[in-house]
Amino acid sequence: MAYLAKLQVIQRGGQNRQYYLICPAPLAAALELEKGEPLQWVVLDRNTLKIRRAKGAARKPKASHE
Repeated sequence: MAYLAKLQVIQRGGQNRQYYLICPAPLAAALELEKGEPLQWVVLDRNTLKIRRAKGAARKPKASHE
């Protein structure tokens, strides 16, 4: 399934721009992403970005509900 997202640009001052790409909640949930988790964006080519968890980033194991 594909998720659409819009690139947002925030202009601060003269030349300062920040770009934001929002991850839709269903996608974040499917990937089990957590708030503040470090991610790496890798540019494969002009049309392809790859996102992965940063190496060495420890993930907390999910609590078991037994």
